[in-house]
Amino acid sequence: MDDADTVTLVDRTDVVIVGSGFGALATAKKLAKAGTPFVLISETTEHLFQPLLYQVATGVLSPGEIAPSVRAILAEYPNADVRLGRVVDVLPEENTVVYEAGGQRLRLGYKYLVAATGARQAYFGRDEFADLTYALKTVEDAEKLRRQIVRCFEEAHVTTDAERRKNLLSFIVVGAGPTGVELAGQIKELAQRYFAENIGNIRADDVTVTLVEGADKVLPPFGGKLSEYSKESLEKSGVDVVLGTMVTDIDEHGATLTTPTTEETRRLTAETIIWSAGIQANDFADVLAERTGCETVRGGRLLVDPDFTVGRSDNIFAIGDMVTLDNLPAQSPFAMQGGRHVAKMITGKVAMGTPFQYKDKGSMAIINRFRAITRVGKIELTGFIAWVLWLAVHLVYLVGFRNRYIAVMSWCGSFLGHRRPHFYYAQDTVPVPAAEKEPATKDEPESDKEPVRTSA
Repeated sequence: MDDADTVTLVDRTDVVIVGSGFGALATAKKLAKAGTPFVLISETTEHLFQPLLYQVATGVLSPGEIAPSVRAILAEYPNADVRLGRVVDVLPEENTVVYEAGGQRLRLGYKYLVAATGARQAYFGRDEFADLTYALKTVEDAEKLRRQIVRCFEEAHVTTDAERRKNLLSFIVVGAGPTGVELAGQIKELAQRYFAENIGNIRADDVTVTLVEGADKVLPPFGGKLSEYSKESLEKSGVDVVLGTMVTDIDEHGATLTTPTTEETRRLTAETIIWSAGIQANDFADVLAERTGCETVRGGRLLVDPDFTVGRSDNIFAIGDMVTLDNLPAQSPFAMQGGRHVAKMITGKVAMGTPFQYKDKGSMAIINRFRAITRVGKIELTGFIAWVLWLAVHLVYLVGFRNRYIAVMSWCGSFLGHRRPHFYYAQDTVPVPAAEKEPATKDEPESDKEPVRTSA
C-alpha cells in the first residue's frame, strides 16, 4: 500500500472547518476570539474575496489584492491551525474526517465539523460546456479570462482576416446575474475606455458584447425598476441584452440561442463565451449527503436543518453556497451570518439547535462605471450614489489595510482615468510554417527576421 492510501490518526481538535471562503473565515474568527481550538483545512490557504474576481479578470486589481493568506489573517490566534489539504471523507460515527495532504491520507478527529466548501459553476446537464467556456469562480479562472480578453484584442489588432477580427472582438456572456452583468459591462467599458485609447485601429463599436439570460429580466432577484434600470444601463453602454432565451449549444466558434416562447433559434459566433449561469455545490456536499443522509436539492446543495445541522448528525454543520435554507440567497452575507451563528452555538453563546435568523442588510450589484443598484429594505438607489455605496461596502469587507489602499488607488486609475494596471500579455512565439512565411525582401535576408512578441 502506497503513502497516498495510508490512513493514519494524526490528532484531534475541538472543531474542524472545511473551506476558506466567507463562511469558513467568519466561523474561524468567532472561534479564534473565543479561544476554541480548531483546524481549518482547505485546498487553498487564501481567502478569496469572490465579488471582486471580475476586476481581476478585467485588469483592475491583481489576485493578491483579493486573496490574502488565511494564515496571516489568523496569525495572532494560537488556537488556530490552518492546513493545506483536501477533505475526501467524513466518518460521523467516529467523529473523524479523512483528508489528503503532502501525498498522505490522514485522519483528524473533531467534536464539531463545519463544512463551508462553497460552489462551482453549474452547466445544467451540459458539462461539456465547461471545456468551451470561461467561468469565474477562482483566481485561476479570473487570470485565464484576463489573458483571453487581452489576447483577443491583441490579435484583432494585427489580423488581416475581417471575419476572424469580428469573432475575436465578439463576447458572449451567459447568465444575467451579478457576475454576468459586471463582466458584460466591464468588457464593453474596456473597449471604450482602454483598448480604443491604446490600440489605434480598434473602435468601441467594433466590439460586440451579448448578455444572454433565460429569465425575462436582468438581475432577476431584484426585479421591478432596478432590473429595468440595469437593462437600460447596459444597453446604453452598447451591450446587447437578450432575455427569455436559452443557450442550447456551444462549440469552439460560438453558441446557439433558442427562445422557448417563439421557438426561434439563432447562431452567434464569438471567440470568447463566458458562463455565469447557476451554481453547483462542490464535491464535499455529495460526501456529506451520503454519510449523513441529508437531502439535496437542485445543484447538489444540501437541504440543512434550521440550525445548519446536516442530516442525522447534530454535530456536523454546513453553511454558505453549498446549502439551501428557507430560499435565502447564496451570497456572502448568508455565508458569513451562518458561520457566526454556528460558532456561537459551538462556543455556548446560544443554545445548540437555535434556528438561524437571517438579517437582510440589503442587496447591491454594480453594472459599469458610475452605475449600480442598491436595495436596503424599501429604499432603492440607482446610478452614481449606488455605485459609490457599492465600492464603499466592498472596501470595508476587503481584508487588510494594504489591500484596501491598493484597491482605492486601482479604482481611481481605472474608473476616473483610463488605466488597467494589471493587464499584461506576452504572446507565445510559435514558429510559422515555411509555406506561410512572407518572402524575404532584397533588403531583408530571411535570417534577419525575428519572431514577433506583443505586450500590453
